[in-house]
Amino acid sequence: MKILEMHIYGFGQLENVEITDLHDFQVFYGENEAGKSTIMAFIHAIIFGFPTKQQTTELRYEPKHSTKYGGKIRILHEIHGGAVIERVKGKAAGDVKVFMDNGKMGGEELLKELTANFDKSLFQSIFSFNLQGLQNIHQMKSEEIGKFLFSAGTLGTERLSKTEAVLQKELDARFKPSGKKPLLNEKLQAIHEINKELKAAEARNRDYTNLVEKKETLEKEMKAVNRSLQEIREKIEKLNEWKRIESIVKDEKGTKKELNELGKIEFPVRGIERIEKINQLIHPYKAEINSISERIENLQDEAAGIQPNLSFLKNEPALLALLDQVPLYDQLKQEKLQCETKLLAFEEELSITREKLHLNIDEEEIFALNTNIYMKNQVEVVSQKIQKLKEVKEELENQYQEEKGRLEEIEKEVRSSERQVLTKQERLALEEKVNSSNDKESIERELRTLRDKIDFYLQFNESDKAAVERERKQKKLQYLLFEVILIALTVYGIATKQWFLFTIGVLSCMLLVILMTKKNTVPKDAELNQTLIGLKEKEERLKQKLQSAQFIEISKLEEQLALDNQRRADLQTVKVKLKHQHSQYEKIIAKFEQWELETAQTNEKLASISHELRIPEYIAEYFLLEAFKLIEQFKLISREKKQYQLRLQQIEQQQEKIVKGLNHFSNLYLSEKGLDLYNAAYLLRNKLKEEHGKQIVSQERKVKLSDLEADLKQKVQAFKHLQAEFHALISSANVETEQQFYELGAKAEKQGQLLEKLNSLQSQLQYSNLSEVERETFLQMRQSTELVAECNQQVHEWEVKLKELQEKHASIKYEIQILEEGGIYSDILHHYKQKKYELEEAVKEWSVYCIAQDILSNTIETYKNIHLPRMISKAEEYLLFLTDGNYQRIHLQNSGSGFLVERRDHTIFEANELSQATTEQLYVAIRLAFAVTVYEKYQFPIIIDDSFVNFDAKRTEKVLELLKGMKRNQLLFFTCHKHLLTFFQRENVLFLEKGAVQIIS
Repeated sequence: MKILEMHIYGFGQLENVEITDLHDFQVFYGENEAGKSTIMAFIHAIIFGFPTKQQTTELRYEPKHSTKYGGKIRILHEIHGGAVIERVKGKAAGDVKVFMDNGKMGGEELLKELTANFDKSLFQSIFSFNLQGLQNIHQMKSEEIGKFLFSAGTLGTERLSKTEAVLQKELDARFKPSGKKPLLNEKLQAIHEINKELKAAEARNRDYTNLVEKKETLEKEMKAVNRSLQEIREKIEKLNEWKRIESIVKDEKGTKKELNELGKIEFPVRGIERIEKINQLIHPYKAEINSISERIENLQDEAAGIQPNLSFLKNEPALLALLDQVPLYDQLKQEKLQCETKLLAFEEELSITREKLHLNIDEEEIFALNTNIYMKNQVEVVSQKIQKLKEVKEELENQYQEEKGRLEEIEKEVRSSERQVLTKQERLALEEKVNSSNDKESIERELRTLRDKIDFYLQFNESDKAAVERERKQKKLQYLLFEVILIALTVYGIATKQWFLFTIGVLSCMLLVILMTKKNTVPKDAELNQTLIGLKEKEERLKQKLQSAQFIEISKLEEQLALDNQRRADLQTVKVKLKHQHSQYEKIIAKFEQWELETAQTNEKLASISHELRIPEYIAEYFLLEAFKLIEQFKLISREKKQYQLRLQQIEQQQEKIVKGLNHFSNLYLSEKGLDLYNAAYLLRNKLKEEHGKQIVSQERKVKLSDLEADLKQKVQAFKHLQAEFHALISSANVETEQQFYELGAKAEKQGQLLEKLNSLQSQLQYSNLSEVERETFLQMRQSTELVAECNQQVHEWEVKLKELQEKHASIKYEIQILEEGGIYSDILHHYKQKKYELEEAVKEWSVYCIAQDILSNTIETYKNIHLPRMISKAEEYLLFLTDGNYQRIHLQNSGSGFLVERRDHTIFEANELSQATTEQLYVAIRLAFAVTVYEKYQFPIIIDDSFVNFDAKRTEKVLELLKGMKRNQLLFFTCHKHLLTFFQRENVLFLEKGAVQIIS
């Protein structure tokens, strides 16, 4: 994985910083507090997350002057291709988003896939190291250095060596084979001394063991006697139980015998009870059926004598409608008088309205005039428009006078401001004098920047020349060495007369002489020299320009220029006001023209409406709306007059209809003739009530008859059902007559009683502890009372023997108690067991650490045999290069952890025997080899922070040359030492400028 770009939104003191085009070997140079550590922490934070507030050992680098926190980096992954990782403030570790070049997007899961599930601590221990690792070597004791280097080669940090030291310290604190102070040593010594005291006390109590043996023998005999007693007591308990249930068992046997004699009887459940219940129900049903039949006949006779007039009832709705309108007849007479009065009033109002309008048109022509909503709206709009035009004319005349006065005042103000500003020639001369001072400051700033660049290129030029000189000397040495070899070959050819070798030697010598005398005509630093010449020429030009410039005091000129700027701004403001006032004046003129146009249009509309309403124009001009309202009022009164005339006709028709209807029904259904309206209505209403009464009585008789018939039908069905059930019971018992049914029922009843008795006996026997087999055995036995007596006698004998044994046991136990209560043996024995328990607990704790050390040792051995050889081979290669071949081999310790180093003369050194500088070189070789071998498939960037400041110039050059040769991983090198920049190409160096915190090249 290679980092290509970084964009820091806000991180520490860095805000909105972009770093692009990062190389495979990128150097970051800056003084202290320029932002190197901040950039390193930014890389770690974007890839692995911001430190949480609980992680107090790491800085969060939250910006002080910005709300943005985080940033993004662009990477090139060796498998997944290009990607952008962005992390901003959010949850504890920040919100991360990953954008792949292939279009895929994700969060933490996709980032873990790109980083192969590495966490920050693992990444820092393998691919990121600084001066702290070397300082740890300086602070260690000599015997700890080897273990520290081994730990760095296995985990990348000193954690392995620290863990090993902690385990060994815990083990030594608990046990040492020849120690006295460790905990286990002290406890073993204490137990050894207590054991001596215990044996001495045991010798003084020789009879104690014999008494204990006798006690154990008596206890065994007592257990045997107790077992015999238990068996006999159980036998007595069973005999007593048999005496209790003997009569029940015999009854059970007799009951089963009687049931077998009765055999199997098939009889309905509760058959006697059911047939008696059926007989009790059949007789009442017969009596009820006869009674209901007689009642039905009587009701049919009564219904035949009551029949209503169905024709009269059929016309009931029409008759009721007429009867309900009889009270309305008087109301209609009253309403008719009111309508006639109202019509006279309408005639009077119409006459008055005609006089107000004074139009020479009749009523029908007035109705023909258009007074719809649209026309009414047109009349209102035209009337309002005429009034509004009058008001607008007055307002426009007032505005015209005001705007005209303002325009004249602003024109005077513009002429006054134009006289105060400078002319164009005067302003140009003043601006040239002020700009000359600004040129001086820019020239001085440009000159300082140019000198910094010249210094930087001169340093690189010197480093390039030194490299060329070293290369030339090295080639000269190689040529001389080849010359000596070829001369020796030529002499050997002359001495042995091998002319072919002689010829080759002579020709080769001539060729070497030509190569040595040939000069490289193309300098390597031609481009650099050309750049330096150009920069120096530019520097001379700036110096000349600075010396020849004329600079004067310009504060007064700047004040004049500022005053003129203010006056010009004021003039511009006044011109804008003048322009605005002109536009306002023109608007008033335009409004006058618009008013004249609207007045002409309104007059045309007024003439059209007055013509359509047939109103004279002299009236319409002043009273158009009032005339229109009078026309509407006239039409409204005329409509109401017509409605009252129509209502009068309807009243007369309705009165006629009521009279004709009542006369028709009176003639048809009443015997009296020549009745007036109200008497006829009264008699018809009474006849209707009478016919309704007949109809209700007739319907009641019919309903009662229907209920009786339904009841009769139900009773008949129930009677038939009871008969069917009676015959079904007789059939289910497999008999033919009712007498046979009762006899079979008596036998079934007896069988039920026997079964009930049997169940009762069996329920009593189920709580007995005697099994069926034991009961059968006891049934065959005789004289159970004698057996109980014999068993009781045996129990008495065993109890006497048990009492004798218990007395002996108590006597021996008392003697043992006296010996134990002597105070010496029992106390020592208790103390011995207590100390033994404490020792066992301490040994368990010691075993845990011992097993942990053993597991760690096995893990180290496995790593040494499987993974470490390849890493050591690469570390040997790096160490050989760093020490110029002085140290050639690295060996593992035969046991435990640590390294042995072999010098060129085959002398073996332990790590603590090496010099401090050589130890640091060994540490660098191991760390780099660990990263490129054990984790070779993870091509993460290697981050180095000023880890070689303690090296001299030669060692520094060697380690940097080694780093340049590592092509698989990108290297990010952070330094604050300017002398190290000469070892790098200038395009690989990025400067962090202190204070400004900018990236400059």
